[in-house]
Amino acid sequence: MNAHLKKPDRLYFFLVILLTCFGFFVFSSASLGLLGRDGPSFKDVALKQFVILLGSFVICLIFSKINYNAWRRYSLPIFIGTVIFTLLVFVPGLGKLVNGANRWIVLPGTRIQPSEFLKLGMVFFLAAWFSQKRINPHSIRQALVPLGIVLAIVAVLMIAEPDIDTLVIMFASAMGIFFAAGARWRHILASSVAVLALVAILAFTKPYIMRRVQAFFNPAEHTLTSSYQINQSLIALGSGGLFGRGFGQSLQKFKYLPEPTSDSIFSVAGEEFGFLGTTIILGLFTAFGLAGFRIAARAANPFGRLLVVGIVIMIIAGAVTNIAAMLGVVPLTGTPLLFISQGGTALLTVLISAGIILNVSRHNPKHENRFY
Repeated sequence: MNAHLKKPDRLYFFLVILLTCFGFFVFSSASLGLLGRDGPSFKDVALKQFVILLGSFVICLIFSKINYNAWRRYSLPIFIGTVIFTLLVFVPGLGKLVNGANRWIVLPGTRIQPSEFLKLGMVFFLAAWFSQKRINPHSIRQALVPLGIVLAIVAVLMIAEPDIDTLVIMFASAMGIFFAAGARWRHILASSVAVLALVAILAFTKPYIMRRVQAFFNPAEHTLTSSYQINQSLIALGSGGLFGRGFGQSLQKFKYLPEPTSDSIFSVAGEEFGFLGTTIILGLFTAFGLAGFRIAARAANPFGRLLVVGIVIMIIAGAVTNIAAMLGVVPLTGTPLLFISQGGTALLTVLISAGIILNVSRHNPKHENRFY
């Protein structure tokens, strides 16, 4: 800890608080849909999310005081540790198979999704690697090969689970770091083509991915099976109109819309708060991203800049993926809407990430403690 640190960037801190509070407001309304479903009660789910939110925010404040340069020194052990932690989902009795995917570790009273920590571990390592003065970002041996090795490791893990959505988000974050480090466009393009080719191959070899793609191109078919969620999502969003039905008034969240507190929560927000509410959500994430990139641009060193770029793209890519899927712009995903969806691991890691960015802003030489 450093007692002489400047105060964190106020605008960014304000946006984190606003997203967190608004997110719980939307979540509490979406949770009312559990009253018409079997399973956990509204009271238990809402209370658990609130406790996780408070605990995660305290941890965010703690991370905002830890010198971010420490992550550079320990980036490789952190990355290896998160890889090993992710492998635990395949250990019988510890990992939990849900809907055909091994993505969770079950502990007494809770379950953890290790891939959320793996995303952070990857960002730490890539930011540390490309911030070294001896590393030439134009070099295939020094830049493209190490990047390829890291992406290959995470790709094997995510395909084995499977969790292709997280793999795409991690790739976007890695490419952001690579670009900010000064990579050549042809190297970025080559990497992108390779990953797109991998996703295309998976679409033809993984039945659940093919069903999502087919539902995306033909939402009017299989309306009771593979196209059910996207059709219910569009009904919810269309029913909201300009100003929405009002807090708690969504009809789709009662037995119609799958996963109203997690994957489909943006659709619930659209139905209850209308076009105005969804515009506010989009505006908050846009402001969050721009404020984060401003902190990156003013970072005290290359590691701070690349670290913030990787984290911001990771968060924004996740939000864009979720929202675009609910709007029918991309095939359906299982990506949560960070800051808003149910999910303790996702909420914890996104607030840890926010705390790290706040610490980078404390060290920025051009940082001024005022709104812009």
